[in-house]
Amino acid sequence: MAGEGDLKLLGMVESPFVVRVRMALHLKGVSYEYIEQDLSNKGELLLKNNPVHKKVPVLIHNGKPICESLAIVQYVGEVWAASCPSILPADPHERALARFWAAYVDDKFFPAWLGILRAETGEERDKKMRETLAVVEQLKAALAQCSNGKAFFSGDSVGYLDLAVGCNLFWLDAMRKMFGVVVIDASRTPVLAAWADRFRESDVGKEVLPNADIAVEYAKKIQVYRPAATVSK
Repeated sequence: MAGEGDLKLLGMVESPFVVRVRMALHLKGVSYEYIEQDLSNKGELLLKNNPVHKKVPVLIHNGKPICESLAIVQYVGEVWAASCPSILPADPHERALARFWAAYVDDKFFPAWLGILRAETGEERDKKMRETLAVVEQLKAALAQCSNGKAFFSGDSVGYLDLAVGCNLFWLDAMRKMFGVVVIDASRTPVLAAWADRFRESDVGKEVLPNADIAVEYAKKIQVYRPAATVSK
């Protein structure tokens, strides 16, 4: 793999945002040192390099930290621009669209499905599921707008917006196992569901996307998994 200087990634295996960065680095073939973090006992390295939010991911390149996953993915795309494939679209309008929808994923999609996970009753989970499905409808529209009918949000190959959405898939798979909910359903959003299948089967999906069982075990550990709180049929 290609490397450039001293590169470290502070992360947590269960974090979709860390997975997003790892996918970007994998796409670019960049070698790096991965350092797992315990967010219940934050160490000096994390606190020093992300004193504002004290969260992962943090990419440290030649001693300089970059925080927030979307900013890191853009940084990786720019620093290793010579390495194929491109992460961000070359066209300014398409690049702006990708950034807009990626922000939507973090502002709307992530909090929506997290609400399903955190729901304490079946009734509350049903409500959160309906809210999440409304967001998924917007993602369906984003795919139609950005893909131009091709396989991925970014066209013929995985790119910036694919990483932004795709890093969440293992948690969606985990919630299906835990609660029987299907957030991206082939019967409701067939084109988006087909994209999700292609993403899982892509090189970056196979090599970097964690198994859903990792998320299930983490959910149990933080006590958000309540078997009695199932979704009504």
